[in-house]
Amino acid sequence: MKYIASVSFGKDSLAMLLLLLEKNYPLYEVIFYDTGMEFQAIYNIRDKVVKILLENNIKYTELKPKMSFEYTMLEKNVKHRNGTYSKGYSWCGGRCRWGTNEKNKTISKYLKEKYGNDYREYIGIAYDELHRVKNDEHKIYPLLELKMEEQDCLNYCYSKGYLWEENSIKLYDILDRVSCWCCANKNLKELRNYYKYLPGYWNKLKKLQLQTDRPMKYNKYTVFELEERFRKDKVK
Repeated sequence: MKYIASVSFGKDSLAMLLLLLEKNYPLYEVIFYDTGMEFQAIYNIRDKVVKILLENNIKYTELKPKMSFEYTMLEKNVKHRNGTYSKGYSWCGGRCRWGTNEKNKTISKYLKEKYGNDYREYIGIAYDELHRVKNDEHKIYPLLELKMEEQDCLNYCYSKGYLWEENSIKLYDILDRVSCWCCANKNLKELRNYYKYLPGYWNKLKKLQLQTDRPMKYNKYTVFELEERFRKDKVK
C-alpha cells in the first residue's frame, strides 16, 4: 500500500504535510498539481518543501494540465450544449470550475494508472470544512483526525516559518484563500486587496479581462469596472 499526499502548498494541505512528517505517518509520495497560475509565494514554499522531501527520501511529483491555463481559458474551441462554439472557457469559477475539474481528473488518473487500487491519498481538508469530505475508500483526512481547523493550520504553518509573503505582505492577511491568483471565486474584499496591495497581480487580471468578453465577477462586473469601483472607494 502506497500513501500519497496531494498538496497545493496552501495553509491546510501544507499543515497536513508538515504534520505527516512530524508524526511519522507513512508517506511514499507527494503530488502537486501546478496550474501555472499560482502565486509566487506558493512556488517559493514548494521549492523549500521539496528539499525537505528529498532529504527524507520521499518522492515528489508535479502534475500539469495538458494545455496551458491561458490556452484553455482563452483559445480552446469549446462546444456548448446548444451546439455553438466559443473560444475558451473564460474565467474559472462559479458553476464553471473547469480548472478544478481538470485538476481532480488529472490527479485521479495518475494515481489509478500508477497504483491501481493499492494506494491511499491524504487530503488536506480542515476540521471546520466537513462539507467538503468525500466518501471514498482511497482518501484519508489527517486534519479531521487531529481536529485541526483552518486557523489552527495557518497558525501551525506560521510557527514553522511558512508565511506566504509577497510585497512584504502575508497573503493570508488579505486573502481568504491563496488559490490561483485568477480565480473568479475571489470575493470583493479579496479583489479590493489585490487592487490595493498586489498591483502586479491586478494588472495580470486586467490583461486577461482584455481577452475575454465575460466579466470576471458574478458574470456582471469586469476587472475594469471593479477597478473604477475600488478607485472611488479609495477617494472616499
